[in-house]
Amino acid sequence: MASVPSPEVLRAPLVVEFPFTRSLGPVQSAFLTGLRERTVLGVRTGDGRTLVPPVEYDPVTAEEIRDLVEVAATGTVTTWAWNHEPRRGQPLDTPFAWVLVRLDGADTALLHALDAPGPDAVRTGMRVRVRWAAERVGAITDIACFEPFEGEAAQAGTAPHTGAFDDPVTGIVAAARLDYTYAPGRAQSAYIHALSDRRTVGERCPSCRKVYVPPRGACPTCGVATAERVEVGPRGTVTTYCIVNIKAKNLDIEVPYVYAHIALDGADLALHARIAGIPYDEVRMGLRVEPVWTEGGRYPDHYRPTGEPDADYDTYKELV
Repeated sequence: MASVPSPEVLRAPLVVEFPFTRSLGPVQSAFLTGLRERTVLGVRTGDGRTLVPPVEYDPVTAEEIRDLVEVAATGTVTTWAWNHEPRRGQPLDTPFAWVLVRLDGADTALLHALDAPGPDAVRTGMRVRVRWAAERVGAITDIACFEPFEGEAAQAGTAPHTGAFDDPVTGIVAAARLDYTYAPGRAQSAYIHALSDRRTVGERCPSCRKVYVPPRGACPTCGVATAERVEVGPRGTVTTYCIVNIKAKNLDIEVPYVYAHIALDGADLALHARIAGIPYDEVRMGLRVEPVWTEGGRYPDHYRPTGEPDADYDTYKELV
């Protein structure tokens, strides 16, 4: 008896990346600006504790705190873990230790990297000091890393600081990024293979009889496995939509444009897609649309109006 070949296991590298922009209050602004000036600031709580990195509210009492103090650039490792394989964007490109360092004068520990030749050179209680970056911009990366230090703990107490600097840092942009490999299961693999043939296939729940697109392998309502495949569409109805006014990085689409939830004919779950072929301000709920494929495309590039009369609200209200 001939064996049946196993279906191809689909895998694809995916990256989710966006710049996260935030403004800084007076405490965080002073802390980051201080790093640019090779000064480490903490904040003193009402009961006399010094927190580094500083926060704007006492984590115990929730009281607002603004009493800034300067602490030393030397400290003690309180705990650590060895990083055998540094990843992209980490402080060092050679193996290093992640360490929590309680700087002299502080009561809490700061997380950063320790440049050490190997795990045998790292221990709890070891003395370290800040290695400043050659070029500093007002970010936590102004501390390039920590390095071993043979000196004793600073004896002097923390010194009050106004937090005033020339040209203070008032905001930061952090690049958030997630790299991972996506492997769809049986249901989504069938869905993706069907799309390459310009068909849209969902799966019907054996209990509630709803057809889900894209299929998930199980009914999200009933919790039972789905296996019956049902071809839907290709036309559908816009159930709701949004107008995008901010241009996405590496996306060659002029703004403004419309992204919509579309209930394909025969489906009981709306999928999202871009609407084109119509002015953005004429897109509306109930608009009838159809997919537009590009040469060699494995999925619809966008949806466009079919020219049919708008669907009655009662026909899609459960899918809004």
